[in-house]
Amino acid sequence: MTEMATSTLWKTRQVLLSSRPLSWINTAFPFAAAYVVTTGRVDALLVVGTLFFLIPYNLLMYGINDVFDYESDLRNPRKGGVEGAMLDPGLHRTVLAAGVLTAVPVLVAMLVLAGAQHPLSWLVLAISLFAVVAYSVPGLRFKERPFVDSMTSSTHFVSPAVYGLVVAGATVTPGLLALLVAFFFWGMASHAFGAVQDVVPDREGGIASIATALGAARTVRLAIALWAVAGLLMLGAGWPGALAVVLAVPYIVAAWPFRSVTDGRAEAANAGWKRFLWLNFVTGFLVTMLLIGWVLVGR
Repeated sequence: MTEMATSTLWKTRQVLLSSRPLSWINTAFPFAAAYVVTTGRVDALLVVGTLFFLIPYNLLMYGINDVFDYESDLRNPRKGGVEGAMLDPGLHRTVLAAGVLTAVPVLVAMLVLAGAQHPLSWLVLAISLFAVVAYSVPGLRFKERPFVDSMTSSTHFVSPAVYGLVVAGATVTPGLLALLVAFFFWGMASHAFGAVQDVVPDREGGIASIATALGAARTVRLAIALWAVAGLLMLGAGWPGALAVVLAVPYIVAAWPFRSVTDGRAEAANAGWKRFLWLNFVTGFLVTMLLIGWVLVGR
């Protein structure tokens, strides 16, 4: 293999690593599930939208984050793997360009396929992309605004589902609203719990977050409360969606041992966070089963 080929392969690997491949499904699945359950069909918009929320969306979201968080990431021992790339400064422009260049053609295709019959979908997509950019870029940096950081992060994952529902022409019902609010609270809880492990490096780097504002223990307890509320809200989603109330339990169990963790030992919560990452795959499978059941009972 030539030196040029080796360099290209290394750059490609770093770009992909910056998109957090382990988390691709967390944004693609909500869109695809919402669209398929509502329309009952597999079509071009489903394929193109799933592709967008699978790779370009994550490359934009996490790539932008890795570029503008480079200085703080240098002090964070978690970075440099599946939990975040430690991007060489020489790759920063490459990652940003890759995000834009992969996203734009797919976005254009989505807009063409969705057509003008769902104008609200354009607004939802605009809000989604704004949240992706605003979380990390200088001048906005929502990730450094306590509580706004968790709400913005949750928007990253809920908005693909909302987009899927809107372009599919879903009917808004109390059950659907309960599901979306539950999903939003789940997203806030997940972000808050993830922020706990970074309390020390964030404070050393002068970075504010929900965890630096509340402290490690109170943030863990807030996350547990949000997961519990998310689970209870699913009781309003109707049958068999109400069964999803039990899906909040594993997350609460994973976070529970850290409910009294001190700020000085906040990094210990990384053990719970790693369990959380794998829990998402199990939960995703169970949610899929519930969605199939939902379709079968005529929802």
